Amino acid sequence: MNGEEDGEIIIEVRGLRNAFGEQVVHEDLDLEVKRGEILGVVGGSGTGKSVLMRSIIGLQTPEAGDITVFGEPVIGREDRELQNIRKRWGILFQGAALFSTLTVAENVQVPLREFYPRLGEALLDEIAAFKIVMSGLPPDAGPKYPAELSGGMKKRAGIARALALDPDLLFLDEPTAGLDPIGAAAFDELIVELRDRLGLTVLLITHDLDTLYAICDRVAVLAERKVIAVGTIPELLALDHEWIQEYFRGPRGRAAEEATEADAEAEARAAQHGGAEG
Repeated sequence: MNGEEDGEIIIEVRGLRNAFGEQVVHEDLDLEVKRGEILGVVGGSGTGKSVLMRSIIGLQTPEAGDITVFGEPVIGREDRELQNIRKRWGILFQGAALFSTLTVAENVQVPLREFYPRLGEALLDEIAAFKIVMSGLPPDAGPKYPAELSGGMKKRAGIARALALDPDLLFLDEPTAGLDPIGAAAFDELIVELRDRLGLTVLLITHDLDTLYAICDRVAVLAERKVIAVGTIPELLALDHEWIQEYFRGPRGRAAEEATEADAEAEARAAQHGGAEG
């Protein structure tokens, strides 16, 4: 896990308020996402995790507050004004949200056709093929339709589309939901590999404790209509807050922590063994 040392802020949310009728979801919510980090967002049902992401990417208009991405304000601006910012992010929606009538390659090409309508078909095919392989799919996945893919392959196709424009920032909404533990662990590894190789910043909404322990540099906790805490998991565990303690110290939290510790010990043993052989 990295996170850049200079702490440059890529996403800044200040005083956010979201409400649907009389139901207030967010009130005076603040959040910062730093360059190069994988920031996980967690919270109980109804805390507005996806609403927060939708507010940042412009699909939800807040009642109050300020949001900047790459130092540019995003609230209240027209699509054409946001075009250069939107080119710099990729999104994996929950369930992958692929177009069922398009092949995997055609799905990957959707953002390319939107932002670069003059690209030739040969170049579009070449870029799509590259992104498909980058996402961990076999090359022959390109001509397949979403209905022909497994759940894990659909997620990877969604990642390929999210990477189409070579983004600096990835938004992931419940990326491992519906995957078996082996598939979820492999997807987690893919996210870290892509972050490290491409220098991405990642905002990750999840309830998957294994993912939080395995790949997140920091975790933001949504409760009481705002972000009540942000930090590493050890830092959060030191806080005396009922929901945080129940969430991270419950049976699943303990299992995730033990698995992470076991993985770290195995890596340390492997490194020692390799050093001894050298």
